[in-house]
Amino acid sequence: MEHAEHHEQRQRIGFLINPIAGMGGRVGLKGSDGVVELAIARGAKPSAALRAGEMLEALRSRLVGHPSPPDFVWITSAGGMGEDALRSAGFEEIEVVYRAPAMDEARDPSERTDASDTRNAVRAFLASGVTLVVFCGGDGTARDVCRITGRDTPILGVPAGVKMYSGVFGVSPARTAEIVAHYLEGRYELTDADVLDVDEDAFRAGRLDVELFDSARTPSEPQLMQSAKQVIEDPGEESAKAQIAEHVAEEFEAHPDALFLLGPGSTVASVAHRNGLEKSLLGVDAVIAGRLIGRDLRESELLELIAAHPEVWLVLSPIGAQGFVLGRGNQQLSPAVLRRIRRERVVVVATPAKLDRTPLLRFDTGDPALDAELASGGFFPVVTRYHTRRLVEVRV
Repeated sequence: MEHAEHHEQRQRIGFLINPIAGMGGRVGLKGSDGVVELAIARGAKPSAALRAGEMLEALRSRLVGHPSPPDFVWITSAGGMGEDALRSAGFEEIEVVYRAPAMDEARDPSERTDASDTRNAVRAFLASGVTLVVFCGGDGTARDVCRITGRDTPILGVPAGVKMYSGVFGVSPARTAEIVAHYLEGRYELTDADVLDVDEDAFRAGRLDVELFDSARTPSEPQLMQSAKQVIEDPGEESAKAQIAEHVAEEFEAHPDALFLLGPGSTVASVAHRNGLEKSLLGVDAVIAGRLIGRDLRESELLELIAAHPEVWLVLSPIGAQGFVLGRGNQQLSPAVLRRIRRERVVVVATPAKLDRTPLLRFDTGDPALDAELASGGFFPVVTRYHTRRLVEVRV
């Protein structure tokens, strides 16, 4: 781990948005790589700029009235790949060093920029002398950025994708702003972080194939950065999952008229299998009275179902080591969906082995007020075995 010296000269910070990042989430596509047109056809809207704006507004608020404002300039890409968001947030010290060729066409930029634009923009940033690249996207964007920076220039991600398993992201846009502020103030250390990526075709087919792509340098902020996803393997896993499934099966029986939404993951899948249901491993499915009535649902379909059923329960499991219950890989569970489900009807399940490696739970729904409501009280009950719950600390 490296300790940083305080910057003596004007700092040059790269800033990049992947405009299509996250577009596949709410429409159930589990990613955006290669399916942007399908996502748009399903009604998807660009969301990365909103997440970037949240980070920039938080950073701007922190810097206003700063007793000794850091001297820095943003090095960015034209239009929706960075410049627009920076200007909207009130930043004026901006240098545009790259413009995507497709920006000169008539259609929306989110439909036409691609991975080559990300890589070319980062090349331009490095040629301009940046000391940190801040990007807004998911694991695919992290992979493309890291491909150019290698381990020579640190990177930091604003979480805005569907899959964010790598260890280079802040836990939320607001927390990422804190990390950027610390970097500008010279109060940071650098560490190695895994850049992971998922085979999206396999992911959409229900197989989670996570591979280590590379290692990157990133600011070390353990309380503000997410860790890389871990797959938990333990001799007692299957027994614990079977007991969790039995526990939730009793909830099905106790509420025969209720709508149960089952989130992604193998622990929740074990609940479905206990009831003879063929659940989608990585989607959100719907069950009433032990009968599967919807599989791999998108946000609009979830809202329709919820409108027709007054009692709704949600069963979720956190991502191993990261602790994210919402906001990573289940964006179809949008704030609009979640606000129609009472907090006490959100059932979080995890095996004891997973919780041993996952000390905190986190919510990053895209709605900070909703995150605070879900985290109210500072702890959330987690079903770990049959009729057994553990209170786990929550942070946002």
